[in-house]
Parts: sequence; C-alpha cells; structure tokens
Amino acid sequence: MSGNTNLIIFDTTMRDGEQSPGASMTKDEKLRIAKALERMKVDVIEAGFPASSNGDFEAVRAIANTVKDSTVAGLCRANDRDIQRGIDALKGGKSWRVHTFIATSPIHMEKKLRMSPEQVLEQATLSVRYAKNACPDVEFSPEDASRSEPDFLCRVLEAVIKEGATTINIPDTVGYAVPQQFGEFIKNLRERIPNSDKAVWSVHCHNDLGMAVANSLAAVMIGGARQIECTINGLGERAGNTSLEEVVMAVRTRSDFFHLATRLDATQIVPTSRLVSQITGFVVQPNKAVVGANAFAHASGIHQDGVIKARQTYEIMTAEDVGWSTNKIVLGKLSGRSAFKQRLKEIGIELDSEDAYNKAFQRFKDLADKKADIFDEDLQALVAQEAGAATEEHWALVTMSQASGMGERPHATVVLSEAGEERKAEAQGDGPVDATFKAIESVAKSGAELLLYSVNAVTQGTESQGEVTVRLAKGGRVVNGVGADTDVIVASAKAYVSALNRLSSKMERLNPQHQL
Repeated sequence: MSGNTNLIIFDTTMRDGEQSPGASMTKDEKLRIAKALERMKVDVIEAGFPASSNGDFEAVRAIANTVKDSTVAGLCRANDRDIQRGIDALKGGKSWRVHTFIATSPIHMEKKLRMSPEQVLEQATLSVRYAKNACPDVEFSPEDASRSEPDFLCRVLEAVIKEGATTINIPDTVGYAVPQQFGEFIKNLRERIPNSDKAVWSVHCHNDLGMAVANSLAAVMIGGARQIECTINGLGERAGNTSLEEVVMAVRTRSDFFHLATRLDATQIVPTSRLVSQITGFVVQPNKAVVGANAFAHASGIHQDGVIKARQTYEIMTAEDVGWSTNKIVLGKLSGRSAFKQRLKEIGIELDSEDAYNKAFQRFKDLADKKADIFDEDLQALVAQEAGAATEEHWALVTMSQASGMGERPHATVVLSEAGEERKAEAQGDGPVDATFKAIESVAKSGAELLLYSVNAVTQGTESQGEVTVRLAKGGRVVNGVGADTDVIVASAKAYVSALNRLSSKMERLNPQHQL
C-alpha cells in the first residue's frame, strides 16, 4: 500500500470534532456540513456515532441517504448492538463504512474496559466479523494505540485484517506521540504483521502537544499510511484533532517532497471552515494556518514590497487556492432575487427549499437597508442566522432598546414573544449586553449558565455586521446560539434568544460524551 500515491482524506468533524464541549450539532446542521464536505470532495465523511442517541442515528442516516460522492462512515463500539445500529443508519447510502473500535492499551483495558487482553482480542475479532457480514468496507481502530504494547497490538490487528477489516486506523488518542517515533511505530506494525498489505493504513492524531499534523504526515512518509483522519479547523475535544486544511495544503504545496495527491477541491476549504465555525461557535484564530484571517496578510514593509513585486517572495500558496474570495462587493440593496440566489450558489451555499431562499432574501433586503455594501461574509452570516431560525421558536425577539453612557448604569428593555404572547421586561447590568441578557432572562427564567459570549466582525469597517455566539448550558445540555446585526447589542440579543430556543427544542441532543 505504501506505493500508492493517493492520500485518502477522512473527515471526522461531525463525530470527533463534535465532542468539543459546545460543538454539538443538530441533524440539519450536520447535513449542511456534510454537503460542504462533499463539495470539497472529501473521500470519507464520518457522520457521527449512531448508537450514542436517536438524534445522531437520524443525522447519520440522513447524511448517508443524501451524500453520493463521498463514503459515509459511522463510528461504533466493538459490540453487536452498536454495530447493528450503525448498519441500520448507514445501509441506505450509496457508499458506506462501518468504523468500529476498542481500546488496546494496558491502562484503558484495565481501568476503563476492565477486560483482559484476551477478551479484548476476542471482542475485536467478533465485532469485525459481525460488521463484515453486512458491509464490505470495515475500518478498525485500536483506541490508545500509541500507548499499547506492540506485541499485543500486532496480534489484534493481524486478527481483524484476517476477519476482513479493509482499513486499519492507528489513533494517537491522547496526543502522546512525536513525529519520528510515531512514523517508525506505524512502519514497525506494517512490517511485523504478515497480512498488513491487505488493508489501507490510517492515522488519527490528537493535538495535545501541538503535533497532530506533524505526526500524521510522519506516519505517511515514514510509516506508509495512506489515510489521514482530520477535522475542519482542527476541531476536536481537548486541544483538537489534525487539521484537514493543513494536511491537504502541506501535501499539495510540498508535492516535491510528499509525492502524494488528494482529490480535494481546495477552493472549498475557506467556505467550509467558515460554515463549521458559524455552526459550532468555535472562532478560528487569526493566525491559524490556511484559514485564519491573517494567513495571507503582510504587515511588514519588507514583506509588502516583496509581495507587490512578486507574490512568490512571501507566499507559498495563494489565497484563491484555498477559497479566499477576491470578489469584494457582491450585492447591494437594488440586487434582485436571482442575483442573490446565484451568488449564494457561487460561494457554495445551498438552501433546502424555495421558502428558505425567500426568507434569506428578505433578511438580505433588511441588511441592505442598514449597510450599502454586502460582502460574501455577510451572506454567509445571514444564511447561518437563517438556519438557526429554523429551530422551533418558543421565544422570539420582538423589540429591544438599551441605553448606556459614562457614569450611568446601563439599562435595557426587551419585548419577547412566547408562543405568540408578548412579554416585556427591563433590567440594569454592568454593561449593555449584561443588561440585555438579564432582561431576557427575567422573562425566560431558563436558569441556564452562560459559558461563552463571543463577538466577531463579519467584515472590515465600521458598517460591519457583528456576529455573536452565545453558548448556554443546562442539565448536561450545551447549546450555541448565533445572531448577526450591524448593532452588536441587537446581535447579542438575537444570539441569546437563539440559544434559548435550542435549549427548549427537542431537535437538540446531548453532547456525545455525556451519553456513553
């Protein structure tokens, strides 16, 4: 397999990425991300953990039935119930994969599973056999592989390949590995296991020591792995996972070194990055490689002079290569419905129905009355807000006003509609946002804990919309609300009400780690 020049990109944003506290997604949000990943031509999309909840089961099934140009995978623990649940969710898909796993490190077997090595070996073998009876494409992962005993790990992997596992994935579950060592570790396994050539070798690295991308690429170059599991923006629990955008552009930019290729359409990277950020509320840091706002910015005079004379002096790839738009002003208040719909299509946004387009177009017109120039980023924020409004609205923001000034205690007045009945409230706070939230909460009485309040300018300039993310927690549930407006306080109120609706919506599910 090491002679293969094709590198398989396996995206687990909707499964492992979702395990970041607060990143839980609804079925509709997962479908939007899945369609974006399919447009990007990701090889394998891990849609979720079907046995974790009914909500995740339905999301995986919907994605499997929708996506046609990528393989859709579901993660299953190594037991018949989980695997059958995965099969039931995936079997309607055009191309699907069962991904099953069990821990193999001494500490996990003893402390977590409370199983002997022989029991783990038997469970792994039986699980792959069960999955293979229903699905020709089976992936097996020995959890915490990088801390497992090599002799035992070789026994397990040889056995599951014999049972028909077509992909062997080696997870660095706790981000413990370092590149040279991890690459040699993969190489050693492949050399010691007699039937290693019968499977594609894969790696799944976590970023606890900041080396997930380096470890993954070392496994490819030294160890002969030909699949990398990764997430958009490096999203994931703790310090995150291997960043898809960094892997793809490293392999493409340094093709002289890696001699590998992916089938990905890299121009979809930035739009997909923004979509994931908007849905999860996890803001991309400005200096993030490839997708950060400063990734192609040049502040130094020497750098600016060089780039003006020849971009290659300080840029190893172009912004356009990864989907940064050079089209600045795209629409205005006189633009019609057709132009609006066409521009959404051009920037990779698809809505589910004509009614959704009509509602988004009305929001666009409302925005055009507030600011003269509408940018692509404005459209993306607008559509993200429209998708959030699709959640069943128990609460609706009718009107609000606030006043604050130096030496004055900020004061806010809000009118909320609860199931069609309007209710008014006033409150003071330490700032205009605090006063607004207290006024809303005096009506809603949700008792939720505010975990995150984040404001980001959608575009440059004082006319820019402010996009606000509010994260609330209550009873083990963690939800995000997003609001955008040229008035940041209004955007904040919209975001808080959006989060309240998600708390009361049956569509929202518990974060996966709370269910297993």
